[in-house]
Amino acid sequence: MDKMDLRRCSKCVMPETHETIFFDQNGVCNVCKQHEYKHEKVDWAAKEKEFSEIVNRFKGTGKYDCIVPISGGKDSTFILYTMIKKYKVRPLVVSYDHNFYRPHHIANRDRILRELGVDFLIYRSNPAVVKKTMLESLKRKGDFCWHCHCGVFAWPMQIAIKYKIPLLIWGESAAEYTSYYDFDNPEDQDEKPFNVYINLGITADDMHGMLDGTVDMRDLAPYKYPKLKDLKSIGYRSICYGAYHPWDVRGQVETIKNELGWEVDEVEGIPDKYWYTKLECMMSGIRDYLKFIKRGFGRTAQLTTDDIRAGSLSRDEAIKLVRAYDGLKPASLPVFLEYLGISEDEFNEIALQHVVSPWQCDIKSLKQGKELWDQKHWGLTRSGQKGA
Repeated sequence: MDKMDLRRCSKCVMPETHETIFFDQNGVCNVCKQHEYKHEKVDWAAKEKEFSEIVNRFKGTGKYDCIVPISGGKDSTFILYTMIKKYKVRPLVVSYDHNFYRPHHIANRDRILRELGVDFLIYRSNPAVVKKTMLESLKRKGDFCWHCHCGVFAWPMQIAIKYKIPLLIWGESAAEYTSYYDFDNPEDQDEKPFNVYINLGITADDMHGMLDGTVDMRDLAPYKYPKLKDLKSIGYRSICYGAYHPWDVRGQVETIKNELGWEVDEVEGIPDKYWYTKLECMMSGIRDYLKFIKRGFGRTAQLTTDDIRAGSLSRDEAIKLVRAYDGLKPASLPVFLEYLGISEDEFNEIALQHVVSPWQCDIKSLKQGKELWDQKHWGLTRSGQKGA
């Protein structure tokens, strides 16, 4: 089945296999309709005023005014920069390290944190435990990033309780890309979205049982969302910046490049015009490849869709890019397979169990992508890999 045979939105290029998608009588998807509402109906001035009031309510009430979770990618860097420069907060910067940050990205992140002058707390999980959770979530959900999804969102909440910092500021609203929420009903980044779509439907207790006692429950503690009573005891608010401000990816990237010298980097499997997104993770190419096998689209479809909705790219131009880039077999696949200790046939068998109808993927027909310049420095495997 050719990827372009899938029914796609008549305005953007997202297909019928995208989560939460449906089409109106004109073939326009619900997320595009949300963006029309975002640009035409939302009173952003009122929302920004509400955001300022929330921030001011917490400012000066403790050693830190808020927590800003950060990867060092475009979104979290922009949030941190804006919170410091515009809202004049004193943040505790918190990062869950999923074990796969690229060397150049780490240097870029650390340089910017030094320039901004912030306190920084980072946690990196035991890689032996990470490997086990990756393989288990790959088999069960067709997504090996369970530890990343959960760690990124649960661990900062744990730190909020530990240090009694009640305000957390996250990035974009889920309404930008899915319809779990809409712009009329902005979500708090709390237990509800964590259990609805972030943790893949697998709690830390579930994972402990799935791994059949091969890891201690203490090893899975960073992935366990805190108890609501503990969060309420500090009077917490966990909010998305993008629920109160119009999200503008390209404008935000230009801001951090100009103001902080934030650097772009080559990203596996997407056009070079988008080498500002997902540049931090060694595994982004594998993740996009899995999505294509399962759903018939990859990151290029999503990125070009964002540009269509922003008015900076035509649908015809987007289709050309999707044809050229979505579904490229990543050169990093052998590294991933060796790291997890599985064969390509095993990987394919697992992935094909999670294909979303009506998509049908002919894996053997997919073209090979090119290797990233820094792949040899990742240090993930013994064969041909040198430490950074």
